Amino acid sequence: MTRLVKCALLSSAAWGMLAAGAVAQEAGSDPQATQLEEIVVTARRTEESLQRTPLSVSAFSEATLERLGATEVTDLQGAVPNLNLVQGRGSSDATNIYIRGIGQPDALQTFDPAVGVYVDDVYYSRIRGTQLDLLDLERVEVLRGPQGTLYGKNTIGGAMKLVTRRPDSGPYLNASATIGEYSQMEARISGGAPISDTWALGGAFMVAKRDGYVSDPVLDREYNDEDTIAGRVSAAWTPSDTFRLDLTADYTRQRPSMTVGRSESAVFTTDLALGTVTVRNPAPAPGSEFDYSTRTTPGLPNETPLDHWGLSAIAEWTLSDSLTLKSITAYRDLGYDDYIDIDATQFEMGDVLVAVDQDQFSQEFQLNFDNGGPITGVAGVYYLDEGITSHQEAYGDDLFTVLGLPVQFLRTIDDDLQTTSWAAYANATWAVTDALRLSGGLRYTKEEKDYDRTTTTFWDIPATGIPALDAAFAGFNADPSFAFQVQDDWSDVSPMASVDYQIDDNAMVYARVAKGFKSGGFNGRANNPGEQQPYDPETVTSFEVGAKTEWFDRRLRANVAAFHNDYQDFQARVSDCVDDATVPGGNCTIALTVLNAGELEIRGAELELSANPTPALQLDAQVGWLDAEYGEFNEVRVIGGVETTIDRSWQTPAFSPEWTARFGANYLFDLGANGLLTVGGQANYRSRMALAVDNADIFTRVEFPGMFQDDYWLYDARVAWETQDGRYAVTLNGKNLGEEVYRTDAQEFSAVGGIRTAYYGAPRTVSLTLTARY
Repeated sequence: MTRLVKCALLSSAAWGMLAAGAVAQEAGSDPQATQLEEIVVTARRTEESLQRTPLSVSAFSEATLERLGATEVTDLQGAVPNLNLVQGRGSSDATNIYIRGIGQPDALQTFDPAVGVYVDDVYYSRIRGTQLDLLDLERVEVLRGPQGTLYGKNTIGGAMKLVTRRPDSGPYLNASATIGEYSQMEARISGGAPISDTWALGGAFMVAKRDGYVSDPVLDREYNDEDTIAGRVSAAWTPSDTFRLDLTADYTRQRPSMTVGRSESAVFTTDLALGTVTVRNPAPAPGSEFDYSTRTTPGLPNETPLDHWGLSAIAEWTLSDSLTLKSITAYRDLGYDDYIDIDATQFEMGDVLVAVDQDQFSQEFQLNFDNGGPITGVAGVYYLDEGITSHQEAYGDDLFTVLGLPVQFLRTIDDDLQTTSWAAYANATWAVTDALRLSGGLRYTKEEKDYDRTTTTFWDIPATGIPALDAAFAGFNADPSFAFQVQDDWSDVSPMASVDYQIDDNAMVYARVAKGFKSGGFNGRANNPGEQQPYDPETVTSFEVGAKTEWFDRRLRANVAAFHNDYQDFQARVSDCVDDATVPGGNCTIALTVLNAGELEIRGAELELSANPTPALQLDAQVGWLDAEYGEFNEVRVIGGVETTIDRSWQTPAFSPEWTARFGANYLFDLGANGLLTVGGQANYRSRMALAVDNADIFTRVEFPGMFQDDYWLYDARVAWETQDGRYAVTLNGKNLGEEVYRTDAQEFSAVGGIRTAYYGAPRTVSLTLTARY
């Protein structure tokens, strides 16, 4: 264990003792002034206290989000133990979410997420379109561990729920304006109010612009900027005490530039005739720090436009004193045209266009039972129909030469993926005594996918004047298209069981076991025959024990959990170079394959602390420990014409840092007639982690440069002044004040010209926000 980690743990322990001591000293003061905020969650599809929910949930109210300075989902990074939540690689609107070492970082449309994202119980089936702004929210819940017996699909790792504010919670009106570094300008407004005895209307709108913090000094272009307009309107109709209908429409328009990282390895051109390589762009010097300056290919459009909208209708009937029926109907439409310079150099090595149109329709019926007796439950059926079409272009005019002569290369891909998913679930709780509860759940899932794909490769290979060589290359364009159509289906039964015991009013212990499931699929990067085979589903069996406690008249909250995940057949995308005797010079054919990578064992522990030692002081800390290692990871390759099994179980699992920790504090100064002043800050720690599944040479076991991020700290601070009635506020926010340069994600495509690219977190930013509330 490093000295830094030891210091972090000692700091956490000291923080806990300090908080407990301070709380104890304040035990005689006004309890209402220092009690922690009670949060009600719907993690189990029914309202219950966070402290009575027998699973790991981190919940953030509107006030907590404001204290964190969180305006988008990735701002929750660090606030949840063992959560990785960052902007996805090479994309302005994809979110890389890993919970307890389980996730899916690839934004390609054929890869399903492993962590479900829900907005008002509506499932978002792609990781694109989930870089959500936290606009007019009631709360955010992050559920850790499999949630399949209650939630949509693909919650093998967990779920993130955003719950918007209902329009009849008003009347209210909030408005804010923000300016900051990199020419940041942002405006938000939200409100809601009843307009009659039965109707209430509400809405929220925002516009955000910011210059890019990565630039190309040669082309005089900026990247990694923001240009977003988003809005939501909602209506609530309550014609009687037994029926309610919520209608919502939302729209997001984004027009940012490309998201660009840094090339972390030498990229090279291969001579198809000689089999030799020529380095076109060298690797960065070992240990060199990214200066947020990069290069991209001239002529590649600097744009990634996205349009995302949806409609939902949620109806709730009270059928009797014990039965409530809920219907959740939703339609969503997502379209984007991403230009991505994957190699992050001025050479045309890995430049692509990914143009996608995705739509989904979902319907869920949910029946809740609660007659005040010892048995409560929820049961439902879920249906999702999703269609995705895409057109992709890969440009590689600098990838190949023939005897030093340039080769023009273009590959186009057109595909269509149709997914139909059915599920039925039931979850029940039996209160054996006032203190002891037993819960059990079961989910049946049936999923079918149809995939149609055509790949066309265009070569323009110059004549060399050598007849034998020219004849060998003449066949490259003889049949440039490769097409296939595949269909498969998968089904699964996922159980869950838990027991919890309420020791007293302030302490509860629980144990839980749950199975998670994610269906199989098809390789969206298949470019050669043999790569189109479907890959199998992945499953996880999770065992968890925990305790939720409150101390000193609810002034100190301490929640702990320990878990063990048995993760089977997880879906890994790896790069390969397959022997191809038809290629002159003994070259290989590039292959980007998806395989079921055996077994991954993950165990860990989590601690969440919150305290109000005095009416003015708020403290909180989150610490996560994770131990992830492959039990089995085999890959079959053809080497020298011989099929060979390679053991990759020694590799480091991606996005699984051993330690995550956050320590936060806020202090309130009462200035009397001059208002209230709050000073706060937080420190986030993350230990060393791998940023890609392919992160080391499978033969030499030498780690690839740039595919890891060493341990680091991030420091944020906040100063806020507001009037005594809270109506007006001025807030100064500073993020990454230590100016840490750190990687958040990476792409490993070394089979394509040696490409390995890392993406970096934002540099130091400071912003000023003016807020008015009515």
